Amino acid sequence: MNAPLPAPARDGDFVRIVEVGPRDGLQNEKTLVATADKVELIDRLSRTGLLSIEATSFVSPKWVPQLADAAEVFAAIDRRPGTAYPVLVPNEKGYERAREVGVQEVAVFTAASEAFNQKNINAGIDESIERFRPVLERAAADGVKVRGYVSTVLGCPYQGAVPVADVVRVAKTLHALGCYEISLGDTIGVGTPHQASTMLKAVAGEVPLPALAVHFHDTYGQALANILACLEDGVRVVDSAVSGAGGCPYAKGASGNVASEDVVYLLHGLGMRTGVDLPALAETGRWLAGRLGRETGSRVGKALAAT
Repeated sequence: MNAPLPAPARDGDFVRIVEVGPRDGLQNEKTLVATADKVELIDRLSRTGLLSIEATSFVSPKWVPQLADAAEVFAAIDRRPGTAYPVLVPNEKGYERAREVGVQEVAVFTAASEAFNQKNINAGIDESIERFRPVLERAAADGVKVRGYVSTVLGCPYQGAVPVADVVRVAKTLHALGCYEISLGDTIGVGTPHQASTMLKAVAGEVPLPALAVHFHDTYGQALANILACLEDGVRVVDSAVSGAGGCPYAKGASGNVASEDVVYLLHGLGMRTGVDLPALAETGRWLAGRLGRETGSRVGKALAAT
């Protein structure tokens, strides 16, 4: 068992933002976004200094029609040196499609809730892992990095509470299979800071803390507080979506992701580094909101626009 690492000092620490707006954000938006706009969104995000931008998802268009143009989008974006552009793949077929357009990093996903997995992908946790085991094997041979997502870590819309032990087991399994990083997702945004911290510490007892990321939805307005609690525990990778876009199409009641602009403002206020140009990020959020036909979901974006 790996003992949890002590939380390092915050001032000057670097936090890597994993921008999930182009994938996890757009997949749950009702407005169909044009391929050219998706490409422009990713290129705008690249210019803000973000180092990791989840570009799209190579899942079946039947599952997520909003991202049916995955190959076209990835082939057209301006991939900047030093920036990673991971994509989501559900299985070996999705991996093959991604590799055909030059993808160098993929992400696989499962849940800590059996009920959620059954509703989401019609498979149990162990079966879902078996489905993408060939992806991890091929990625290792191809030199492709693999990120792992564990959803419903703080609650499930179908079974309610999710035992922390289940979260630990799934995260440990993904890490052992070769995922370099495990993103722990509060899919329906029900968690509170104490719950988030308790869960993170439990997982960090089995998976090295530097290999863990957090991914909070803001259904009950707790996302920033949860992130702060996990920062205090030493986590240094945070998922977020520009303009607070999206959510989960399979989780009833889940609101959007925490807004990247709000997260960056929090981090900079703590004296932490992100390498992100906040005004440029906020402008990108306002641009996206305009394309989606709504106001930006970022409090910081609204505040900056008013000054």
